[in-house]
Amino acid sequence: MKVIDVIDTHTGGEPTRVIVAGGPDLGPVTPLQARQLLREHHDWLRTSVVLEPRGSDVVVAGLLLPPTDPTCCAGVVFMNNVGYLNMCGHGTIGIAVALRRLGRIGPGEHRLETPVGVVTFHYDGANGVRLDNVPSYRFKHGVRVGDVTGDIAWGGNWFFLTHDVPCPIDLAHVPELLQHSNTIRRSLETLGITGADGAEIDHIELTGPPGDPANRARNFVLCPGGAYDRSPCGTGTSAKVACLAAEGKLAPGDEWRQESVIGSVFTASYRPDGYRVIPTITGTAYVTAESRLLIDPADPLRHGIVS
Repeated sequence: MKVIDVIDTHTGGEPTRVIVAGGPDLGPVTPLQARQLLREHHDWLRTSVVLEPRGSDVVVAGLLLPPTDPTCCAGVVFMNNVGYLNMCGHGTIGIAVALRRLGRIGPGEHRLETPVGVVTFHYDGANGVRLDNVPSYRFKHGVRVGDVTGDIAWGGNWFFLTHDVPCPIDLAHVPELLQHSNTIRRSLETLGITGADGAEIDHIELTGPPGDPANRARNFVLCPGGAYDRSPCGTGTSAKVACLAAEGKLAPGDEWRQESVIGSVFTASYRPDGYRVIPTITGTAYVTAESRLLIDPADPLRHGIVS
């Protein structure tokens, strides 16, 4: 019987399952190297932890790694129902409260290794985390995709962002929002529209008016694998402020409060970094469970329901 220990958290409603023990021994590798090893040789870990019957399409997992950079508190590889992510903002916020639960960090500033570089976060000692994300930028403006016009931006993942939304952004209209965002994604693939160096645009971000006038906007984010983000999406919010900065609609240091489809909020700002920006994302996360996942060698579905 194989045992995998996890800590479950949620950030603005979006789950992160933090793998703390029981994964394969990858040796002293960076998160980028670890991601490649997992993809090629140990994908059973992702499918076992994320997919049904133990997980679901919405679960994002983060495998904790010993840091190779001595200034960092940990390394992490993020994974979801269809593969591996470059970066995950809500996941990093969830990692912070999980590290606190493990007694590995206290209040203050910490550094975390990810496949796309080191990010810094400030943990308030309770549930609040302020994340300085990777450098982000708008790649293309005013891209036409069928009847929709939007921007392509990098916020740690590649996004197509648009205000062309056919219905209100709320839970009652999730089926329509999923259909609309999936149509955009398929059209991007058909038209051969990509991010820099041919990178796949695997996230679609729809933006509309906020439900609460104290906030600036509400979004709906389609994630790789077809699930939607319950949080305002950390990398998506980073891509959004990069577009706002490029348009001159948000000054350095000014706050952008962004709601998710369920109404949870991230507060964002940025500082300039040449043609890019360094986004700062603030949110809250909570520990929801400490679990021991069991992989029975006699179980035909021990490594998940793989399509």
